[in-house]
Amino acid sequence: MNFITHTVRPNIPENLKPLEEIANNLWLSWNYDAISLFIRLDYDAWLHSEQNPAKLLGMVSQERLEEMAGDDSYLAAVGRVYEQFQNYLNRETWYQGDHKEVIAYFSMEYGLDVSLPIYSGGLGILSGDHMKTSSDLGLPLVGVGLLYRQGYFQQYLNADGYQQESYPENDWYTMPVRLLRAESEEPYKISVEMADQTVIAQLWEARVGRSSLYLLDTNIDENTPENREITATLYGGNKETRIKQEILLGIGGIRALEALDMRPAATHMNEGHSAFLAIERIRVLMREQKMSFSEASQAVWPTNIFTTHTPVPAGNERFDIDLTKHYFGRVAQELGISWEDFLALGRENPADPHEPFCMTVLALKLSAYNNAVSLLHGHVSRDMWKQIWHGLPISEIPISAITNGVHPRTWISHSMLDLIDRYFGPRFQEEPTKFDVWDRMSRISDEELWRTHERRRERMVAFVRDRLKTQLTSRGATDSQVSHAEDVLSPYTLTISFARRFATYKRATLLFRDPDRLIKLLSDPERPIQLIFAGKAHPHDKPGKELIRDIIHFAAQPEVRSRIVFLENYDMTMSRYLISGSDLWMNTPRRPLEASGTSGMKAAINGVLNVSVLDGWWDEAYTPEIGWAIGSGEEYEDHELHDEIESKALYNLLEQEIIPAFYNRGRDNLPREWISRMKSSISNVGKQFSSTRMLMEYSQRFYFPALENARRLHEVDYKSARELSSYFETVRSQWNEFEVVSVSSSKDALITIGDKLDVGAQIRLPGVKPDQVSVELYYGRLITSAGSQIQEPERVEMELKSSSGDLHEFTVTITCRITGKIGYSVRILPKHPALVHPFVPGLIKW
Repeated sequence: MNFITHTVRPNIPENLKPLEEIANNLWLSWNYDAISLFIRLDYDAWLHSEQNPAKLLGMVSQERLEEMAGDDSYLAAVGRVYEQFQNYLNRETWYQGDHKEVIAYFSMEYGLDVSLPIYSGGLGILSGDHMKTSSDLGLPLVGVGLLYRQGYFQQYLNADGYQQESYPENDWYTMPVRLLRAESEEPYKISVEMADQTVIAQLWEARVGRSSLYLLDTNIDENTPENREITATLYGGNKETRIKQEILLGIGGIRALEALDMRPAATHMNEGHSAFLAIERIRVLMREQKMSFSEASQAVWPTNIFTTHTPVPAGNERFDIDLTKHYFGRVAQELGISWEDFLALGRENPADPHEPFCMTVLALKLSAYNNAVSLLHGHVSRDMWKQIWHGLPISEIPISAITNGVHPRTWISHSMLDLIDRYFGPRFQEEPTKFDVWDRMSRISDEELWRTHERRRERMVAFVRDRLKTQLTSRGATDSQVSHAEDVLSPYTLTISFARRFATYKRATLLFRDPDRLIKLLSDPERPIQLIFAGKAHPHDKPGKELIRDIIHFAAQPEVRSRIVFLENYDMTMSRYLISGSDLWMNTPRRPLEASGTSGMKAAINGVLNVSVLDGWWDEAYTPEIGWAIGSGEEYEDHELHDEIESKALYNLLEQEIIPAFYNRGRDNLPREWISRMKSSISNVGKQFSSTRMLMEYSQRFYFPALENARRLHEVDYKSARELSSYFETVRSQWNEFEVVSVSSSKDALITIGDKLDVGAQIRLPGVKPDQVSVELYYGRLITSAGSQIQEPERVEMELKSSSGDLHEFTVTITCRITGKIGYSVRILPKHPALVHPFVPGLIKW
């Protein structure tokens, strides 16, 4: 049945009109004064709207709106908040450059607020914080994503504690997004060819402070029922659904920006899902600039940034060859390259005909700037993807690291933020780049900090009881079971929380390996602990679901029933209660599989202490002053042994250090040692792991250079890209003929520190001039036990001394500054002024 539709908007009195503007800008998600306006407007509607201000405005009665329009106190509050909002939008920012040059940030999910449920977990939350911080800093960055009408699944548990999934529909007309329309009032739409079909998407915008997030939606009449499902669910469907989503995000996202008259000068791929955008950018340049595929690739490469987020194989999307050819066989023809060359873009080993097409590999090969999300993850990623740059030492694989950060004003609870603002002063909000302000934590008294934290724990316990009653009722629990929920947990007990995705490598049940020991800790009459668990397993992850059921069954035992809680449907609202009201944040991944993790950062800036395996961000953040480390960073091949050792280490920490530190009180009943750690945690983590630091690092290391590269390319009509393409064509045709003929030195095998060492090399370079390559001496201390690897290598370019036909002599002089066994070798690398770096797959000769 077809319906004639109208969009009905609330009738807001004129003097309350600012509420509409505030409700439809996600600035309010990190400004509690703005949120409080809507709570105050109608508290019951606030609860029923699921904390969605845009929806709430349509639920409030006209009588209530008229009443509040005559309330001078409420109007004064609206005026204050609206003035704050306008001041934020118009004040001077850190970035002072040209906003005509746009950086486009692509992500599969965005966790901005509970009112816009298009996220699943850490990747989306990071994307949301990235957008908010971009607004704070005034960066010329726009976001691109997909608008999932069912978002990520809603989690509930059956009577046996086994996870079930539901997929409620989102109503975009009551959420903080707006359909973009042209001057003709027709919605903006773009089309994307997918195999033998054309898919149409309409465009929506979410405002995030100063920034815009553009979202593509295929749920429109022009599409077949199958293609309307492309934007149905996040990470849902089969491989074919996933490749369609990633084509829509990458190719469709670039076309969406074009439709809005916004051609990005640089693009940032947040994980490999959006890597097809590089193909589209190349295709556009080929068409408009009459360039070859090679020339357009060289123009796009220096303006692409790629962030890899996971060392877990399942997190790196791979498509089998038949599926890839179905969707990209025709594209390869359009690009003027063979099918084998297209597949090579997504293969670690292009010569392997059975290797599937990997989105991460595609992104790495077509981006000049690649990074992991913590220092440890950088080491792991370089080792993981080393085959792409076969022959290059792992330390030089061009994948650097920018450790993730979190948006402080989003994640610090409003009561703690009130305290911090009072002592830190206005600089904390108005100048987020001044990190020394975090040192002012020492100004806050132990008494004030602890009382604030105790109130947050009380609120968290009340929240948990309310949520537990709701989930037990929906599960069909008895009246006695539901009433028991009113007494679970204590607002005075050491509370440990574990809340994250329930993947098996995160080892949610590590603490359950010794049940008797755990029960003893939970039921200790003098110094008890209590546990809160929350998190979703992927719908297809049966082992992850079993972990949840194991916790539910253990928690049902009478002696611990009030001390362990599992909360269903973990979301941003629940996260805010747990990261601010818990005492200890527990993280137990199997090292080194946690790329970064950010929930522990959010807890830390709230004064919640961390106990964690030395993995991800904690590997570089940990000091005894801010929390506890499980183990010393060991890695084991035997998982059973690994779990046994680290579970015992965790028990020992709890029994011997953590519990005593929490319960040891003076006559004033203050845990002074614990509070000292809280202050150090807030100060140290706030300075080092804010998203402001993260975005400044992205800007200075990647965004600004990429924008400069784009500017340079455009100014000379892409001349340098064409020259670089021609250069590579020449070099690749001769590369196998290049040869390091001989290497000689001026000293014997035994030399003295401080000696000068002259090294010469005979290099054969047929077909190219000697200044068209870089001949380097690569040297340093040898680690013979590691297969003659060089520790902390140094590299220096050798100088041309003489030439005779194709044979050239290069020399260099170095000073011996360290003792021990020193080794060196000579290598040939590409050299061209347009190269961002010389590490090109397949082009290194030792």
